[in-house]
Amino acid sequence: MALRALDNTLPAAVADQRPKKAAKLLPTAPAVTRSPTGSGGNGKKQRNDENSAPQTKPASPVAAAAEPAVEYVRSEDLQPVPAPKARAAGLVAGLDSKDWVKVCEALNDARRLAIHHPALLAPILEKVVLGVVKTMKNPRSAVLKTSVMACTDVFAAFGNLISSASADAFDKLLLQLLLKASQDKRFVCEEAEKAMRAMATSMPPLPLLKKLRAYVHHANLRVRAKAAVAMAHCAARMDVETMKEFGLPALLQVAAELLNDRLPEAREAARSIVGSTHAAFFFKEAAEKEQEKKEKPSGVAAAWESLCALSLSPISAQAVAKIVSQLQAQ
Repeated sequence: MALRALDNTLPAAVADQRPKKAAKLLPTAPAVTRSPTGSGGNGKKQRNDENSAPQTKPASPVAAAAEPAVEYVRSEDLQPVPAPKARAAGLVAGLDSKDWVKVCEALNDARRLAIHHPALLAPILEKVVLGVVKTMKNPRSAVLKTSVMACTDVFAAFGNLISSASADAFDKLLLQLLLKASQDKRFVCEEAEKAMRAMATSMPPLPLLKKLRAYVHHANLRVRAKAAVAMAHCAARMDVETMKEFGLPALLQVAAELLNDRLPEAREAARSIVGSTHAAFFFKEAAEKEQEKKEKPSGVAAAWESLCALSLSPISAQAVAKIVSQLQAQ
């Protein structure tokens, strides 16, 4: 019996009968001619050549124009306003302008009017303060910093009048100052702190202390700390009679609460408030009993301990007593 070949090739007759597939031909892409300008003859943009340098688009007129620079002028370098009556008449409209450069110019005009022409600014003080509050919410850093600088000059010129002449406007201004002093932007924070120091030194301490008291319970830690610092500045300027008008127990209670604050700045301000309160109390009590030669200094200390015991909890009274002993040891 013959053996069958073990190859897989088909017989020649069968292989010739199988249909052959036609080869697929890909269409050839037309050659692209590149012009030196990167566009074809029909004006359409062509593909970039990887061996050619990238083409740059012409700069737009808006981008080419340089952004106007704002100069931050110190208060002592501000010159009087030319035609001050006309500038004062258009000041409120300038603060409400949509052009931020004009807003900065109006803010600087307000600063110069406050320094050199306060009589022209006094009749429109409330409107100007509200305009400054609006500019303090502007996202542009130049407008924001200039508005805070304007606050410093307005406080220096109208510290005795601003809280009474425009109570609602001042409340809004105080809130914005506290918020700006709590920002992460250092240049804004420093200017806001400077404005708050001017506020604390120029305004009557008692009405300002009453305004600041509400902010020591603010949800923002930094706002609480900045309010505490301003309260410490106010307490340092008050005598014991003014403190009694505010309430010595209330002042000690505020300080005791701030001693437990999370921020060191607030705790340090609380220590300052305790020190100022104790110094004013001790000075007043010692002056009243100066005529009594037999009166010992321990009587004043006993009166202070009695005040703390009646106003504070035992733990808070102990903390206040510790601060007083540390201040006396210095």
